[in-house]
Amino acid sequence: MLEIRDLTCGYEKFHLREISFRVGRGELIGIIGPNGSGKTTLLKAITGAIKPQKGEILLKGKNTRHMGFRELARTVAVVSQNIPASFMTVEEFVLLGRIPHYSRLQFLETKKDEEIAQKYMSMTDTLTYQHQPMEEISGGERQLAVVARALAQEPELLLLDEPTSHLDIKHQTAILDLVRELNKSSRLTVMMVLHDLNLASEYCDRLVLLNNGSVHRIGTPAEVLTFQIIEEVYETVVVVEKNPISHKPYVLVVSGQNYEKAS
Repeated sequence: MLEIRDLTCGYEKFHLREISFRVGRGELIGIIGPNGSGKTTLLKAITGAIKPQKGEILLKGKNTRHMGFRELARTVAVVSQNIPASFMTVEEFVLLGRIPHYSRLQFLETKKDEEIAQKYMSMTDTLTYQHQPMEEISGGERQLAVVARALAQEPELLLLDEPTSHLDIKHQTAILDLVRELNKSSRLTVMMVLHDLNLASEYCDRLVLLNNGSVHRIGTPAEVLTFQIIEEVYETVVVVEKNPISHKPYVLVVSGQNYEKAS
């Protein structure tokens, strides 16, 4: 589905350097790493918001440099950290996800578009406030509406930048369960940036660990989330155990006070 080859890109004071990895169709990939390691920059490069200075990004074998906006938007949907608070209703906002699928002379949504929007509002628990303006609902509710809009786009590749950051634990698990269900049932390919290492471990097939603009490690959660790797990259003391149900790695932070006592 996606191949990144020797990618270098970024800003005046920060660059991703020589990033290379592949994402197979139907994979669920987690992008993790400390603040400022380049996670959001990587997603922006994939969507074309940042142009590669070196290397290339291939989507279904085609260089994204040669893809128009509509073609790219029909394949890739993004849930960003910037949550809009606009005057439009939640339903109107979610229907924006259908625009890439409009026919050449289409200006208004069809009955099918409305049905698809209703379907994903129901799945994301936003249907109950579909007629409320985006500016009048909470940050967490807006986050759910952004996810609903992305799903209404019916992409083949879904990019999520901290999709659970404004949500309580109930909606965190509900959204990630939904993403995982669509990933499995529809072979939806997913890449998501997560700060919570335990959520990344629980839901992702593989993890890409970034540090200082480079790939530090790629592998399964068990291969990446060892206490040695975490302490090296995050510079904090942790204990890594296994989740007793899923048997995935579970990261426990050790406070400085308790570490001193144990030492």
